[in-house]
Amino acid sequence: MSTNPLLQTIEALAKEKGIEPDVVIQAMEEAVLTASRKFYKTGEDLKAKFNPENGQVELFAVKTIVEEVTDPDLEISVAEARDIYGEDAEVEAGYQIEFPKRTDVLGRIAAQTAKQVIFQKVREAERENVFAEYNQRVGEVVNGLVKRFEQGDIIVEVGRIEAVLPRKEQSRAESYAQGDRLRAVIRAVGTGAKGPQIVLSRTDPALLIKLFEQEVPEIYDGTVMIRGAVREAGDRAKVAVYSRERDVDPVGACVGMKGTRVQAIIRELRGEKIDIVDYSDDPVQFVMNALSPAKVQRVTIVDDKDRVMEVVVEDRQLSLAIGKKGQNVRLAAKLTGWRIDIKSEEERRKEVEAEFGAMEAAAAEGGEAQPEIEASIDESAAETPAVGPVEAAEPAESPAPVSPEPVAPEAPADEPTSATDKPDSTT
Repeated sequence: MSTNPLLQTIEALAKEKGIEPDVVIQAMEEAVLTASRKFYKTGEDLKAKFNPENGQVELFAVKTIVEEVTDPDLEISVAEARDIYGEDAEVEAGYQIEFPKRTDVLGRIAAQTAKQVIFQKVREAERENVFAEYNQRVGEVVNGLVKRFEQGDIIVEVGRIEAVLPRKEQSRAESYAQGDRLRAVIRAVGTGAKGPQIVLSRTDPALLIKLFEQEVPEIYDGTVMIRGAVREAGDRAKVAVYSRERDVDPVGACVGMKGTRVQAIIRELRGEKIDIVDYSDDPVQFVMNALSPAKVQRVTIVDDKDRVMEVVVEDRQLSLAIGKKGQNVRLAAKLTGWRIDIKSEEERRKEVEAEFGAMEAAAAEGGEAQPEIEASIDESAAETPAVGPVEAAEPAESPAPVSPEPVAPEAPADEPTSATDKPDSTT
Protein backbone atom coordinates (compact mmCIF):
# COMPACT_ATOMS: atom_id res chain seq x y z
CA MET A 1 0.00 0.00 0.00
CA SER A 2 1.28 3.44 -0.94
CA THR A 3 2.40 5.95 1.70
CA ASN A 4 1.11 8.90 -0.28
CA PRO A 5 -1.94 10.31 1.61
CA LEU A 6 -3.90 10.99 -1.58
CA LEU A 7 -3.25 7.50 -2.90
CA GLN A 8 -4.33 6.03 0.43
CA THR A 9 -7.56 8.03 0.23
CA ILE A 10 -8.15 6.85 -3.33
CA GLU A 11 -7.62 3.21 -2.37
CA ALA A 12 -9.96 3.52 0.63
CA LEU A 13 -12.67 5.14 -1.49
CA ALA A 14 -12.33 2.48 -4.17
CA LYS A 15 -12.62 -0.30 -1.57
CA GLU A 16 -15.67 1.28 0.02
CA LYS A 17 -17.47 1.72 -3.29
CA GLY A 18 -16.37 -1.62 -4.67
CA ILE A 19 -14.59 -0.16 -7.70
CA GLU A 20 -11.03 -0.12 -9.01
CA PRO A 21 -8.61 2.67 -7.89
CA ASP A 22 -7.95 3.47 -11.57
CA VAL A 23 -11.59 4.51 -11.89
CA VAL A 24 -11.15 7.09 -9.12
CA ILE A 25 -7.89 8.35 -10.64
CA GLN A 26 -9.53 8.67 -14.06
CA ALA A 27 -12.41 10.58 -12.46
CA MET A 28 -9.93 12.98 -10.83
CA GLU A 29 -8.16 13.61 -14.13
CA GLU A 30 -11.48 14.30 -15.86
CA ALA A 31 -12.53 16.62 -13.05
CA VAL A 32 -9.35 18.72 -13.28
CA LEU A 33 -9.64 18.81 -17.06
CA THR A 34 -13.26 20.04 -16.89
CA ALA A 35 -12.38 22.74 -14.36
CA SER A 36 -9.35 23.85 -16.40
CA ARG A 37 -11.36 24.31 -19.58
CA LYS A 38 -13.83 26.50 -17.71
CA PHE A 39 -10.99 28.57 -16.23
CA TYR A 40 -8.62 29.03 -19.22
CA LYS A 41 -11.32 29.27 -21.89
CA THR A 42 -8.88 28.72 -24.74
CA GLY A 43 -8.81 26.47 -27.75
CA GLU A 44 -5.79 24.55 -26.49
CA ASP A 45 -5.76 20.80 -26.36
CA LEU A 46 -5.58 20.29 -22.59
CA LYS A 47 -4.60 17.02 -20.98
CA ALA A 48 -4.64 16.02 -17.29
CA LYS A 49 -2.38 13.32 -15.90
CA PHE A 50 -2.08 11.95 -12.36
CA ASN A 51 1.46 11.80 -10.96
CA PRO A 52 1.68 8.95 -8.42
CA GLU A 53 5.02 10.23 -7.06
CA ASN A 54 3.69 13.50 -5.66
CA GLY A 55 -0.02 12.63 -5.70
CA GLN A 56 -0.90 15.62 -7.87
CA VAL A 57 -2.99 15.90 -11.01
CA GLU A 58 -0.82 17.76 -13.53
CA LEU A 59 -2.22 19.76 -16.44
CA PHE A 60 -0.62 20.05 -19.91
CA ALA A 61 -1.34 21.84 -23.17
CA VAL A 62 -0.56 19.50 -26.05
CA LYS A 63 0.79 20.97 -29.33
CA THR A 64 1.75 19.21 -32.53
CA ILE A 65 5.02 20.03 -34.37
CA VAL A 66 4.37 21.17 -37.94
CA GLU A 67 6.39 22.81 -40.72
CA GLU A 68 4.01 25.77 -40.98
CA VAL A 69 1.79 26.87 -38.10
CA THR A 70 -1.87 27.57 -38.90
CA ASP A 71 -3.35 27.34 -35.38
CA PRO A 72 -1.03 28.57 -32.60
CA ASP A 73 -3.19 26.99 -29.87
CA LEU A 74 -2.70 23.51 -31.28
CA GLU A 75 0.51 23.68 -33.33
CA ILE A 76 4.15 24.68 -32.98
CA SER A 77 6.77 25.07 -35.69
CA VAL A 78 9.87 22.90 -36.02
CA ALA A 79 12.11 25.92 -35.39
CA GLU A 80 10.34 26.77 -32.12
CA ALA A 81 10.57 23.18 -30.99
CA ARG A 82 14.34 23.15 -31.66
CA ASP A 83 14.69 26.37 -29.69
CA ILE A 84 13.07 24.59 -26.75
CA TYR A 85 14.91 21.27 -26.96
CA GLY A 86 18.12 22.37 -28.71
CA GLU A 87 19.47 22.13 -32.22
CA ASP A 88 20.70 18.58 -31.72
CA ALA A 89 17.29 17.29 -30.58
CA GLU A 90 15.46 14.91 -32.86
CA VAL A 91 12.51 17.09 -33.66
CA GLU A 92 10.31 16.17 -36.60
CA ALA A 93 6.95 17.22 -37.88
CA GLY A 94 4.14 15.19 -36.39
CA TYR A 95 5.62 14.89 -32.90
CA GLN A 96 3.70 16.31 -29.93
CA ILE A 97 4.95 18.48 -27.11
CA GLU A 98 3.30 18.86 -23.70
CA PHE A 99 3.48 22.28 -22.07
CA PRO A 100 2.77 22.33 -18.30
CA LYS A 101 0.03 24.64 -17.07
CA ARG A 102 -0.77 25.75 -13.54
CA THR A 103 -3.63 24.16 -11.61
CA ASP A 104 -3.33 26.19 -8.39
CA VAL A 105 -5.09 29.10 -10.07
CA LEU A 106 -8.30 27.24 -10.81
CA GLY A 107 -10.05 28.70 -7.76
CA ARG A 108 -12.85 27.61 -5.46
CA ILE A 109 -15.58 27.34 -8.13
CA ALA A 110 -13.38 25.17 -10.30
CA ALA A 111 -12.57 22.96 -7.30
CA GLN A 112 -16.27 22.56 -6.53
CA THR A 113 -16.91 21.60 -10.16
CA ALA A 114 -14.10 19.06 -9.97
CA LYS A 115 -15.61 17.60 -6.82
CA GLN A 116 -18.98 17.15 -8.48
CA VAL A 117 -17.42 15.48 -11.50
CA ILE A 118 -15.48 13.07 -9.26
CA PHE A 119 -18.59 12.08 -7.33
CA GLN A 120 -20.58 11.61 -10.52
CA LYS A 121 -17.95 9.40 -12.14
CA VAL A 122 -17.51 7.30 -9.01
CA ARG A 123 -21.28 6.88 -8.70
CA GLU A 124 -21.61 5.80 -12.34
CA ALA A 125 -18.80 3.30 -11.95
CA GLU A 126 -20.43 1.93 -8.81
CA ARG A 127 -23.77 1.52 -10.58
CA GLU A 128 -22.18 -0.29 -13.51
CA ASN A 129 -20.41 -2.69 -11.16
CA VAL A 130 -23.61 -3.38 -9.21
CA PHE A 131 -25.59 -4.00 -12.41
CA ALA A 132 -22.89 -6.28 -13.86
CA GLU A 133 -22.68 -8.26 -10.60
CA TYR A 134 -26.38 -8.78 -9.91
CA ASN A 135 -27.45 -9.19 -13.53
CA GLN A 136 -25.52 -12.46 -13.52
CA ARG A 137 -27.21 -13.56 -10.27
CA VAL A 138 -30.82 -13.52 -11.48
CA GLY A 139 -32.55 -16.58 -10.00
CA GLU A 140 -30.21 -16.73 -7.01
CA VAL A 141 -31.42 -16.63 -3.40
CA VAL A 142 -30.04 -13.78 -1.28
CA ASN A 143 -30.40 -12.82 2.37
CA GLY A 144 -31.53 -9.31 3.21
CA LEU A 145 -32.63 -7.01 6.00
CA VAL A 146 -35.94 -5.15 5.89
CA LYS A 147 -34.99 -1.47 5.91
CA ARG A 148 -38.20 0.47 5.23
CA PHE A 149 -41.60 0.40 3.52
CA GLU A 150 -42.62 2.48 0.51
CA GLN A 151 -46.29 2.35 -0.61
CA GLY A 152 -46.59 -1.37 0.05
CA ASP A 153 -43.16 -2.23 -1.35
CA ILE A 154 -40.44 -3.43 0.99
CA ILE A 155 -36.95 -1.97 0.65
CA VAL A 156 -34.44 -4.67 1.54
CA GLU A 157 -30.78 -4.07 2.26
CA VAL A 158 -28.72 -6.72 0.47
CA GLY A 159 -25.04 -6.27 1.18
CA ARG A 160 -24.00 -2.78 0.12
CA ILE A 161 -27.06 -2.05 -2.01
CA GLU A 162 -30.80 -1.69 -1.61
CA ALA A 163 -33.25 -3.99 -3.38
CA VAL A 164 -37.02 -3.76 -3.66
CA LEU A 165 -39.59 -6.45 -2.86
CA PRO A 166 -42.75 -5.26 -4.67
CA ARG A 167 -46.18 -5.91 -3.22
CA LYS A 168 -47.11 -8.30 -6.04
CA GLU A 169 -44.01 -10.39 -5.27
CA GLN A 170 -44.92 -10.76 -1.58
CA SER A 171 -46.70 -13.79 -0.20
CA ARG A 172 -50.05 -12.98 1.38
CA ALA A 173 -49.25 -15.35 4.25
CA GLU A 174 -46.22 -13.28 5.28
CA SER A 175 -45.78 -9.99 7.10
CA TYR A 176 -42.56 -8.23 8.04
CA ALA A 177 -41.40 -5.50 10.36
CA GLN A 178 -38.44 -3.18 10.07
CA GLY A 179 -35.24 -5.01 10.93
CA ASP A 180 -36.53 -8.50 10.03
CA ARG A 181 -34.33 -10.79 7.99
CA LEU A 182 -35.66 -12.57 4.91
CA ARG A 183 -34.57 -14.73 2.04
CA ALA A 184 -35.74 -13.93 -1.46
CA VAL A 185 -34.84 -14.78 -5.04
CA ILE A 186 -33.52 -12.14 -7.45
CA ARG A 187 -36.30 -11.78 -10.02
CA ALA A 188 -34.83 -9.09 -12.28
CA VAL A 189 -32.26 -6.30 -12.47
CA GLY A 190 -33.12 -3.06 -14.23
CA THR A 191 -31.52 0.33 -14.78
CA GLY A 192 -33.09 3.61 -13.77
CA ALA A 193 -32.28 7.24 -13.05
CA LYS A 194 -31.28 6.36 -9.51
CA GLY A 195 -29.10 3.48 -10.59
CA PRO A 196 -29.68 -0.25 -10.97
CA GLN A 197 -32.87 -1.54 -9.37
CA ILE A 198 -32.80 -5.09 -8.04
CA VAL A 199 -36.24 -6.69 -7.87
CA LEU A 200 -36.72 -9.51 -5.34
CA SER A 201 -39.52 -12.07 -5.14
CA ARG A 202 -41.00 -14.34 -2.48
CA THR A 203 -43.61 -15.87 -4.81
CA ASP A 204 -41.45 -17.07 -7.69
CA PRO A 205 -41.17 -20.90 -8.07
CA ALA A 206 -37.41 -20.38 -8.40
CA LEU A 207 -37.33 -19.63 -4.66
CA LEU A 208 -38.90 -23.02 -3.95
CA ILE A 209 -36.40 -24.79 -6.22
CA LYS A 210 -33.42 -23.03 -4.60
CA LEU A 211 -34.68 -23.90 -1.13
CA PHE A 212 -34.90 -27.56 -2.12
CA GLU A 213 -31.35 -27.39 -3.48
CA GLN A 214 -30.16 -26.01 -0.14
CA GLU A 215 -32.03 -28.55 1.99
CA VAL A 216 -31.72 -31.75 -0.12
CA PRO A 217 -28.15 -32.94 -0.84
CA GLU A 218 -29.38 -35.31 -3.56
CA ILE A 219 -30.75 -32.36 -5.52
CA TYR A 220 -27.58 -30.33 -4.98
CA ASP A 221 -25.31 -33.09 -6.34
CA GLY A 222 -27.64 -33.87 -9.26
CA THR A 223 -28.85 -37.32 -8.19
CA VAL A 224 -32.42 -36.06 -7.93
CA MET A 225 -33.70 -33.51 -10.43
CA ILE A 226 -36.59 -31.09 -10.12
CA ARG A 227 -38.50 -31.29 -13.41
CA GLY A 228 -41.06 -28.63 -12.55
CA ALA A 229 -42.45 -26.48 -9.75
CA VAL A 230 -45.59 -24.35 -9.48
CA ARG A 231 -46.86 -22.24 -6.61
CA GLU A 232 -49.76 -20.27 -5.31
CA ALA A 233 -47.71 -18.42 -2.75
CA GLY A 234 -48.94 -18.74 0.80
CA ASP A 235 -51.33 -21.62 0.05
CA ARG A 236 -49.93 -24.55 -1.89
CA ALA A 237 -47.17 -25.70 -4.19
CA LYS A 238 -46.41 -28.76 -6.31
CA VAL A 239 -42.96 -30.05 -7.19
CA ALA A 240 -42.20 -32.82 -9.71
CA VAL A 241 -38.98 -34.73 -8.99
CA TYR A 242 -37.06 -37.40 -10.88
CA SER A 243 -34.22 -39.67 -9.79
CA ARG A 244 -31.28 -40.56 -12.02
CA GLU A 245 -30.50 -43.63 -9.91
CA ARG A 246 -32.92 -46.51 -9.54
CA ASP A 247 -32.08 -47.07 -5.87
CA VAL A 248 -32.87 -43.47 -4.85
CA ASP A 249 -36.47 -42.57 -4.12
CA PRO A 250 -36.84 -38.93 -5.26
CA VAL A 251 -39.92 -38.20 -3.16
CA GLY A 252 -38.43 -39.77 -0.04
CA ALA A 253 -35.18 -37.87 -0.50
CA CYS A 254 -37.05 -34.55 -0.67
CA VAL A 255 -39.29 -35.36 2.30
CA GLY A 256 -36.41 -36.53 4.49
CA MET A 257 -36.41 -38.51 7.73
CA LYS A 258 -39.80 -37.91 9.38
CA GLY A 259 -40.30 -34.98 7.00
CA THR A 260 -37.41 -32.91 8.38
CA ARG A 261 -36.23 -31.60 5.00
CA VAL A 262 -39.56 -30.52 3.60
CA GLN A 263 -40.66 -29.13 6.99
CA ALA A 264 -37.69 -26.76 6.97
CA ILE A 265 -38.84 -25.41 3.60
CA ILE A 266 -42.45 -25.14 4.80
CA ARG A 267 -41.31 -23.08 7.79
CA GLU A 268 -39.33 -20.78 5.51
CA LEU A 269 -42.45 -20.28 3.35
CA ARG A 270 -44.63 -19.60 6.41
CA GLY A 271 -46.68 -22.81 6.33
CA GLU A 272 -47.21 -23.19 2.58
CA LYS A 273 -48.30 -26.76 1.77
CA ILE A 274 -46.01 -28.61 -0.63
CA ASP A 275 -46.98 -31.68 -2.71
CA ILE A 276 -43.96 -33.65 -3.95
CA VAL A 277 -44.84 -35.96 -6.86
CA ASP A 278 -42.97 -38.34 -9.14
CA TYR A 279 -42.23 -37.08 -12.63
CA SER A 280 -43.06 -39.39 -15.54
CA ASP A 281 -42.47 -39.17 -19.28
CA ASP A 282 -45.91 -40.71 -19.76
CA PRO A 283 -48.35 -37.77 -19.70
CA VAL A 284 -51.21 -39.93 -18.37
CA GLN A 285 -49.16 -41.20 -15.46
CA PHE A 286 -47.75 -37.73 -14.81
CA VAL A 287 -51.26 -36.25 -14.60
CA MET A 288 -52.30 -39.01 -12.20
CA ASN A 289 -49.29 -38.26 -10.01
CA ALA A 290 -49.82 -34.51 -10.20
CA LEU A 291 -53.38 -34.79 -8.88
CA SER A 292 -52.07 -36.28 -5.65
CA PRO A 293 -53.33 -36.77 -2.94
CA ALA A 294 -56.51 -37.63 -4.88
CA LYS A 295 -56.83 -41.18 -6.24
CA VAL A 296 -57.60 -41.32 -9.96
CA GLN A 297 -59.71 -44.10 -11.50
CA ARG A 298 -58.84 -43.56 -15.14
CA VAL A 299 -57.45 -40.92 -17.49
CA THR A 300 -58.38 -40.44 -21.14
CA ILE A 301 -56.62 -38.19 -23.63
CA VAL A 302 -59.41 -36.20 -25.30
CA ASP A 303 -57.30 -34.01 -27.61
CA ASP A 304 -53.61 -34.71 -28.03
CA LYS A 305 -53.00 -31.58 -30.10
CA ASP A 306 -54.62 -29.15 -27.67
CA ARG A 307 -53.38 -31.24 -24.71
CA VAL A 308 -56.74 -31.97 -23.11
CA MET A 309 -57.36 -34.88 -20.72
CA GLU A 310 -60.46 -36.24 -19.03
CA VAL A 311 -59.96 -37.62 -15.53
CA VAL A 312 -62.53 -39.79 -13.75
CA VAL A 313 -62.37 -40.19 -9.97
CA GLU A 314 -64.57 -41.81 -7.36
CA ASP A 315 -67.47 -39.72 -6.08
CA ARG A 316 -65.89 -39.24 -2.68
CA GLN A 317 -62.56 -38.23 -4.25
CA LEU A 318 -64.00 -35.47 -6.45
CA SER A 319 -63.68 -32.61 -3.96
CA LEU A 320 -60.14 -33.70 -3.04
CA ALA A 321 -59.08 -33.86 -6.69
CA ILE A 322 -60.47 -30.40 -7.46
CA GLY A 323 -59.17 -28.85 -4.25
CA LYS A 324 -60.16 -25.67 -2.46
CA LYS A 325 -61.50 -23.25 -5.11
CA GLY A 326 -60.03 -25.53 -7.79
CA GLN A 327 -56.51 -25.11 -6.45
CA ASN A 328 -55.35 -28.74 -6.74
CA VAL A 329 -56.42 -29.27 -10.35
CA ARG A 330 -55.21 -25.79 -11.31
CA LEU A 331 -51.70 -26.45 -9.97
CA ALA A 332 -51.67 -29.92 -11.56
CA ALA A 333 -52.57 -28.39 -14.94
CA LYS A 334 -49.76 -25.83 -14.63
CA LEU A 335 -47.28 -28.50 -13.60
CA THR A 336 -48.09 -30.95 -16.40
CA GLY A 337 -49.01 -28.48 -19.15
CA TRP A 338 -52.28 -30.32 -19.87
CA ARG A 339 -55.83 -29.02 -19.52
CA ILE A 340 -57.57 -31.37 -17.07
CA ASP A 341 -61.32 -32.00 -16.99
CA ILE A 342 -62.25 -33.84 -13.78
CA LYS A 343 -65.49 -35.82 -13.47
CA SER A 344 -66.90 -38.22 -10.91
CA GLU A 345 -68.03 -41.73 -11.82
CA GLU A 346 -71.66 -40.70 -11.35
CA GLU A 347 -71.30 -37.73 -13.68
CA ARG A 348 -69.59 -39.86 -16.30
CA ARG A 349 -72.29 -42.56 -16.04
CA LYS A 350 -75.05 -40.00 -16.54
CA GLU A 351 -73.26 -38.59 -19.59
CA VAL A 352 -72.96 -42.03 -21.13
CA GLU A 353 -76.63 -42.78 -20.45
CA ALA A 354 -77.64 -39.47 -21.98
CA GLU A 355 -75.55 -40.14 -25.09
CA PHE A 356 -76.95 -43.66 -25.40
CA GLY A 357 -80.53 -42.46 -24.96
CA ALA A 358 -80.06 -39.76 -27.58
CA MET A 359 -78.66 -42.31 -29.99
CA GLU A 360 -81.60 -44.70 -29.46
CA ALA A 361 -84.11 -41.89 -29.81
CA ALA A 362 -82.55 -40.84 -33.08
CA ALA A 363 -82.68 -44.43 -34.31
CA ALA A 364 -86.34 -44.78 -33.27
CA GLU A 365 -87.33 -41.61 -35.09
CA GLY A 366 -85.57 -42.77 -38.23
CA GLY A 367 -87.32 -46.15 -38.09
CA GLU A 368 -84.08 -48.03 -38.56
CA ALA A 369 -83.40 -51.19 -36.61
CA GLN A 370 -80.30 -51.36 -34.46
CA PRO A 371 -79.08 -54.95 -34.78
CA GLU A 372 -76.03 -54.48 -32.62
CA ILE A 373 -74.88 -52.24 -29.77
CA GLU A 374 -71.28 -51.05 -29.75
CA ALA A 375 -69.14 -52.97 -27.31
CA SER A 376 -67.43 -49.78 -26.15
CA ILE A 377 -70.55 -48.49 -24.29
CA ASP A 378 -70.07 -48.42 -20.53
CA GLU A 379 -71.67 -51.19 -18.43
CA SER A 380 -73.84 -48.65 -16.67
CA ALA A 381 -75.31 -47.61 -20.01
CA ALA A 382 -75.77 -51.24 -21.06
CA GLU A 383 -78.23 -51.75 -18.20
CA THR A 384 -80.75 -49.46 -19.96
CA PRO A 385 -83.51 -51.72 -21.47
CA ALA A 386 -83.73 -51.79 -25.24
CA VAL A 387 -86.89 -50.45 -26.88
CA GLY A 388 -88.61 -50.55 -30.27
CA PRO A 389 -86.96 -52.47 -33.05
CA VAL A 390 -83.99 -53.42 -30.91
CA GLU A 391 -86.19 -55.55 -28.61
CA ALA A 392 -87.87 -57.22 -31.60
CA ALA A 393 -84.50 -58.01 -33.12
CA GLU A 394 -83.12 -59.59 -29.93
CA PRO A 395 -82.62 -63.29 -30.88
CA ALA A 396 -81.74 -64.47 -27.37
CA GLU A 397 -85.25 -64.03 -25.93
CA SER A 398 -87.18 -65.90 -28.76
CA PRO A 399 -88.14 -69.54 -27.93
CA ALA A 400 -86.21 -72.32 -29.60
CA PRO A 401 -88.11 -73.81 -32.60
CA VAL A 402 -89.63 -77.24 -32.04
CA SER A 403 -89.29 -79.72 -34.91
CA PRO A 404 -89.76 -83.50 -35.21
CA GLU A 405 -86.71 -85.63 -34.68
CA PRO A 406 -85.02 -86.20 -37.99
CA VAL A 407 -84.85 -89.71 -39.33
CA ALA A 408 -81.35 -91.05 -39.65
CA PRO A 409 -80.41 -92.66 -42.93
CA GLU A 410 -80.02 -96.40 -43.07
CA ALA A 411 -76.64 -97.53 -41.89
CA PRO A 412 -74.78 -100.73 -42.61
CA ALA A 413 -75.55 -103.63 -40.30
CA ASP A 414 -72.08 -103.64 -38.71
CA GLU A 415 -72.16 -99.83 -37.86
CA PRO A 416 -74.47 -98.59 -35.07
CA THR A 417 -76.45 -95.45 -35.69
CA SER A 418 -76.34 -94.15 -32.09
CA ALA A 419 -74.85 -94.81 -28.72
CA THR A 420 -77.89 -96.86 -27.76
CA ASP A 421 -77.54 -99.06 -30.83
CA LYS A 422 -74.00 -100.15 -29.93
CA PRO A 423 -73.72 -103.87 -29.08
CA ASP A 424 -73.28 -104.65 -25.42
CA SER A 425 -69.62 -105.10 -24.64
CA THR A 426 -70.40 -107.72 -22.04
CA THR A 427 -72.21 -110.03 -24.41
